[in-house]
Amino acid sequence: MEDNKLFSEFPPVSTEKWEEVINKDLKGADYEKKLVWKTIEGFKVKPYYRAEDLEGLEYLDSNPGQMPYTRGKHTDNNVWDVRQDIHIADPKEANRVALDAVERGATSLGFCTKGLKTLDDMATLLKGIYINAVSINFMCSEDYLQLLKLYVEYAQKQGFDPKELCGSCEFDLFRYALKHGKFHRGEAEDFLMAKQLVDYAHEALPKFRVLTVHGGLLHNAGSNIVQELGFSLAAANELVARLTDLGCKMEHVAKSIVLNVGIGSTYFMEMAKIRAARLLWSKIVEQYKPECDCAYKLYVHATTSAWNQSVYDPYVNMLRSTTEAMSAAIAGADSISVLPFDNAYKEADDFGYRIARNQQLLLKEESYLDKIADPAAGSYYIENLTDHIARGAWEHFLKVEELGGFCQAIRQGYVQDEVEKTARQRDLDIATRKTTILGTNQYPNLLEKMGEKISSEVGGKKSECCTCNSDLNPQTSDIRILKPYRGAEPIEALRLATERSGNRPKVFLLTYGNLTMRKARAGFATNFFGVAGYEIIDNPGFATPEEGAKAALESKADIVVLCSSDDEYADLTKPVCDALKGKVKSLVLAGFPKEMVDTYKGYGIDEFIHVKTNILECLTAFQKMFNIL
Repeated sequence: MEDNKLFSEFPPVSTEKWEEVINKDLKGADYEKKLVWKTIEGFKVKPYYRAEDLEGLEYLDSNPGQMPYTRGKHTDNNVWDVRQDIHIADPKEANRVALDAVERGATSLGFCTKGLKTLDDMATLLKGIYINAVSINFMCSEDYLQLLKLYVEYAQKQGFDPKELCGSCEFDLFRYALKHGKFHRGEAEDFLMAKQLVDYAHEALPKFRVLTVHGGLLHNAGSNIVQELGFSLAAANELVARLTDLGCKMEHVAKSIVLNVGIGSTYFMEMAKIRAARLLWSKIVEQYKPECDCAYKLYVHATTSAWNQSVYDPYVNMLRSTTEAMSAAIAGADSISVLPFDNAYKEADDFGYRIARNQQLLLKEESYLDKIADPAAGSYYIENLTDHIARGAWEHFLKVEELGGFCQAIRQGYVQDEVEKTARQRDLDIATRKTTILGTNQYPNLLEKMGEKISSEVGGKKSECCTCNSDLNPQTSDIRILKPYRGAEPIEALRLATERSGNRPKVFLLTYGNLTMRKARAGFATNFFGVAGYEIIDNPGFATPEEGAKAALESKADIVVLCSSDDEYADLTKPVCDALKGKVKSLVLAGFPKEMVDTYKGYGIDEFIHVKTNILECLTAFQKMFNIL
């Protein structure tokens, strides 16, 4: 065809030809080890994808706005609600923050309703807010049914038609059970409450979604992507199955559900997760044969990760949450909440709220991510990730079904076991710096002090609603609890302990020999000990081992780190150890010259630090040696 004349000038290149060139460039290196990424979910990601990799993906034949909605529910845009969650119990103060948020671009509000008891409280909370134009979402209530009745009464008094109001309430009986170790009123009673909510909303608030499944709890407890998605869909399916058994219509239940997912920093994977969620939900709903297509349209709310937020170098949290919000937006999330960047260590203030809100507004107003339906469409890579994640999540879903459903799975501890196993692996990856948390386990700001800025308990609990934190003894509970946390916590605890002890050990870098190697290893040692907040004394290099040893003694250092090349350690180590052994608390060598390790230990080297060192275990030992822990 005439239109294809340009492409005819470029002959097709086969996959075999590409592989031939790649292997040539690798010069004998292992292709699998060098270029194939094995994700924590257990599947392999190739370094490149081609059109042939899309063969067999049936959902690609559908358009946006068509079944199975993998490509989103919109046909001509990608609009989402900019939601600001306000964790303030006082209705008056919450209203002040909400009005400011709406004036500055928020289109959806999430309210902690712990302090909301009466119609007057509701009026105070929503004063000045046009609830017909802003989606209202109620969080952490003890009695959502009574809350919705107050909301309807308020709306009617203000002249709004409740049937036209949009929003949600975060009634999630599974999250409560996993956070508290038992169901709120009892399993059967909680499902009856869910039925009452669905029935009431269908009549009084048909555009309200009154049931929530919090995949974000699993995410912030350390789960991987396929676990979060598979278990969340299993929970949603149990809601549908149990409530239809109680007499609810399937489509009434399905359109009442919000899937609230956590969004982490694996940029493309998180995009694919949301797309896979819609695909699998359509597959689940199809089995119930609903009378209305609305049942297939899964509502996805995305909340940026609390798991990867850090106390140290907190402005990096802005970068993390920006890419996370981008993932959710490009994937077609219906609404997005961005956590304030300082959420890990203090109550949110106007600045934190403003930055979080503006991150989304910039994605809309300057990046135009809301203008194009399914921006990720056609990417060989993302389409394959969508398929991989869908398959992996479906396996978890089927396993839960084999166990008798989500309630039985959490009673048996299966969900908790799987999530905790992944969390342990993620913790190990952080401790060995396979996973980088910038400013925490790599490249710390050596001058930063955060101890005095922490105004609440560090631990990521602020990502959960204020009434959802468990104070029960898990040993007396029916269900083993699942604890949200931040991956940075253990390493942050080391540095906070150093700050609060008033004892900041001195680390002297004894640099010698080859310029490139000594600078590289000095940089490595700086990062290594800087993670615990130690004082680093760097040096331009010494002409002789004796000169370096003398300078180390004069510095009154606690730790001396030898920084040189493996070959030159043979000349450096013995003279330095002879001069310093017993005069400093620890002699450390940067690197791991395998053949000489025992010899250098014999000279007096106490520790070898290298890329495979478990930094958490090593620095904990140093902290104990200095009586800091």
